[in-house]
Amino acid sequence: MYSKSALFDFMDYILWIACYHHNGDTPYKLEVKIMSHSQEKIALITGASSQGDIGTAICRKLASQGIHIFFTHWNSNAAWIEEFQQEILRMGVRCEAMKIDLSDAHAAFTIHEKISDKLGYPSILINNAAHSASDNYVSLDAKSLDVHYAVNMRSNFLLCVEFARRFKKSNLISGRIINMTSGQDLGPLPGELAYAATKGAISAFTRSLSQELAPLGITVNAVNPGPTDSTWMTDEIRNFLSPKFPMGRIGTPDDAARMIAFLASDEAEWITGQIIHSEGGFIRG
Repeated sequence: MYSKSALFDFMDYILWIACYHHNGDTPYKLEVKIMSHSQEKIALITGASSQGDIGTAICRKLASQGIHIFFTHWNSNAAWIEEFQQEILRMGVRCEAMKIDLSDAHAAFTIHEKISDKLGYPSILINNAAHSASDNYVSLDAKSLDVHYAVNMRSNFLLCVEFARRFKKSNLISGRIINMTSGQDLGPLPGELAYAATKGAISAFTRSLSQELAPLGITVNAVNPGPTDSTWMTDEIRNFLSPKFPMGRIGTPDDAARMIAFLASDEAEWITGQIIHSEGGFIRG
């Protein structure tokens, strides 16, 4: 009795021979033309909850490259989620969505169980979801710290390690983890104490985890997209931030998505343990 993977490998081999003799192409050209079952990629993206956010842009960008998509969302319009899922499906890839509260201690395990059941083992994990609430030394309290910790740190870290554990048991040989951080390493974020602290922890975790997972073939990086004109900006904020961008505009979700898509690609296999500040030369101060 042949395994499913062995049968797919055999079919890929027959397809290679047929195309080679029919077209006279070189194996190099065929590598571009044929997308075998074993080459299909599955990406898990957290925090794709509304039309204009970074998570949504990431899903679109990866789907446009033939990558199957599993995304999580929270407090989203149900009709929009269905519409967005259909949009991704029309790109010719599979797509599944899951509503989940990432502050739940069991969220990471639940998500990985769901994606494995619906699509298979992911080779790409993008921790995009985040919690952000204003606080300062006057207002900061235990409740605010706990919520920031639960979403920005605990769920992020557990999604990473659960991804790695399952990756090790699979037949995958190349994986990507991309965490989203902020500009807390480059300057102060007054009025966002809990957010800055938890995002800083993500950067530290990314560097250390990259060393542990390198032998498995998994790269681990973090991206700081800088201030991005997604669903949270008001006109007042845009007017304040615009002069701080020497390139003449505020960053968009698509700017972040392009960087993340590169880090998720085969071309980025030699990049790991890095905190990449892709923010259009944003000037602090």
